[in-house]
Amino acid sequence: MLNMDNISNILDMKRQIFIDNKHLYNARVFKALCDETRLMVLSLLQSGEKCACVLLEKVNVGQSTLSHHMKILVDSGIVKARKDGKWIYYSISTAGSENAAQLLQKLTTVSVDKTNTIKEVC
Repeated sequence: MLNMDNISNILDMKRQIFIDNKHLYNARVFKALCDETRLMVLSLLQSGEKCACVLLEKVNVGQSTLSHHMKILVDSGIVKARKDGKWIYYSISTAGSENAAQLLQKLTTVSVDKTNTIKEVC
């Protein structure tokens, strides 16, 4: 039977696969940040954990649309989910948000070696 621990383990394994393919992983992180609905959700989560039902009211989208957006945010590692009874609660992952910030820093840093050749940093 599938429970939240199993789902969490599956998501961790999926994240590891994406980490192995850095460009795909990087794209997933930035995909999470390039939609106004997902940015609205992140803004709501800045004040703390929220139940999906609260997000549904505030974001003003359908349940399946919210579910789609939350999957993208969770898959990126920026948001974490936990199930309590029949409800799912979402919060910003400190590790995931730090990773996204470091990734942006790496991707926007020009690195020049001693021969004055630009090196790939990611």
